[in-house]
Amino acid sequence: MQFKIDTSEKFHAITIKEPVLSANMTEELDTCLMPFLKQEVKNVVLNLQDTQNIDNAAGEHLVTIQHSFYEQNASFVICCMQKQVEKALDDDGLLELLNIAPTESEAWDILHMEEIERELGDSM
Repeated sequence: MQFKIDTSEKFHAITIKEPVLSANMTEELDTCLMPFLKQEVKNVVLNLQDTQNIDNAAGEHLVTIQHSFYEQNASFVICCMQKQVEKALDDDGLLELLNIAPTESEAWDILHMEEIERELGDSM
């Protein structure tokens, strides 16, 4: 699986460079995304701008990955989703389970808000 990683102070922006995310790519998704949970900066923005199609198994796996991030007090936001990918996830009942932003900039905003919420929760 091809992908591009951009790292900032608070998160990693990962752009998947594949036209289709399918069930046989779930292991590669883990290999790409899960190691970030062991780093100091754990938050991830997953950019799907180049992905034109996703199958049910890959969508379910993204939900599982997102859940793993939140269990580790890290954020996981998907952005720049193509309409056909959004429709496929919606048809499978998965869209409402995912943290999605229309643009990468808005995904960054969500990450920053969640970071503030975690900091405030820790101080109480």
